[in-house]
Amino acid sequence: MGELMLSPERMIIAMVIGIIFLVFMILKTKVHTFLALIIASLLIGAIGGFPAPNLIKAITDGFGGTLGSIGVIIGLGVMMGEIFEFSGAAKKMAYTFLKVLGKDKEEIALTITGFLVSIPIFCDSGFVILAPLAKALSRQSKKSMVGLGVALASGLVITHSLIPPTPGPIGAAGIFGANIGSLILWGILIAIPMSAACLVYAKYIGKKIYQIPTEDGEGWTRERSKAVADEILADFDENLLSAFSSFLPILVPIVLILLQNVTALVGVENETLKWIINFTGAPIVAVAVGVLLALFLLAKDAPRDEVAKMMEKGLASAGIIIFVTGGGGALGSVLRTSGVGEYIAKGIATTAIPPLFLPFIIATMMRLIQGSGTVAMLTAASITAPIMTSLGVNPTFATLSACIGSLFFSQFSDSFFWVVNRTMGISDAKEQIRIWSIPTTIAWAIGFVVLLIINGFFG
Repeated sequence: MGELMLSPERMIIAMVIGIIFLVFMILKTKVHTFLALIIASLLIGAIGGFPAPNLIKAITDGFGGTLGSIGVIIGLGVMMGEIFEFSGAAKKMAYTFLKVLGKDKEEIALTITGFLVSIPIFCDSGFVILAPLAKALSRQSKKSMVGLGVALASGLVITHSLIPPTPGPIGAAGIFGANIGSLILWGILIAIPMSAACLVYAKYIGKKIYQIPTEDGEGWTRERSKAVADEILADFDENLLSAFSSFLPILVPIVLILLQNVTALVGVENETLKWIINFTGAPIVAVAVGVLLALFLLAKDAPRDEVAKMMEKGLASAGIIIFVTGGGGALGSVLRTSGVGEYIAKGIATTAIPPLFLPFIIATMMRLIQGSGTVAMLTAASITAPIMTSLGVNPTFATLSACIGSLFFSQFSDSFFWVVNRTMGISDAKEQIRIWSIPTTIAWAIGFVVLLIINGFFG
């Protein structure tokens, strides 16, 4: 178990007790989700036998490490969303989508958007950037934000988990020795039915949990109202901002991040150009550029004090998302540091399970235990790569097996679980599970079935 030398059996017991207690606190008590996550982390560590300094370090490192990667992006993204709301750009984007697609196509548009956007960027960043668009579509079309948000998030997380150049699939491919080009092609092929299944579920859950933004954009309402695309388009205000100005603050960060990832694969000889691409393509810098574009293009005529208040409001609304996301990172860190995931995974690897199932099962267990999909697929790859090689398993399919397993049942220790639910204003734990744990499990199941079929013909 590394330097800590914790008892794996004791940690398994601690994990089970801690997760049960966490669910109880969230469902049955008045303890806030953030506090419940921290208490559960402390409880698991204490029962599992963590030395106090190591436990505190695991929690603080997990909290800080998670927010270090996405906390700033969340803040910037919410600020951008406030500018979209204030300037009317979000409404312009909503009208544009409705005008092009017509009635009842919003979920399809958002799934496709997420599917494409998350190939080059992290799903967390993509959801934060695009959530204002889904929110505007919800308010204007009167469709539930839940259905629209699940459609968007599903498209994002599936390609993020399966298709390079995101770090998880790239790392797993390197461990297995898979060809990147083959991984991209097979990954896209498998991701399509996964996304289609989640799209069906998104439409279903949007009808079951109806929640739309209030007219002032300050909160949420579950009061059902009717609207159709034709009625919305009849009220279309042609004097709104141009579509170019409205979409540019979203498109520029995506292009910058995509450019950085593509050039990292193909290489750039000019050192100055390489530095510029790497700098501007860093997610924090790219999203900051998007916020600046939004300020200068969308809020250029607004009084300075109004813009300042708007930005402060955005930061205030981002606070709860940031803290709960960090709490999930703290819980995942305690479980990772304990080594309990690796212990369970190695036990599975010694069984007589068919080879292609091994990366899938181990990634599934790791995902359930510690939350991070990237950690799950990389751990599964590290443990099973020697076995896959010796048994002659197609390295591309072995990689995809680990990647698909990493999607299983997103829950409280997964930062994206909190980003998705909190951004949509969902605080009830039962609803959170229905909204995000179930669609990720649907994608997980559909993806592995498709992989088994493909492996039967081409493996």
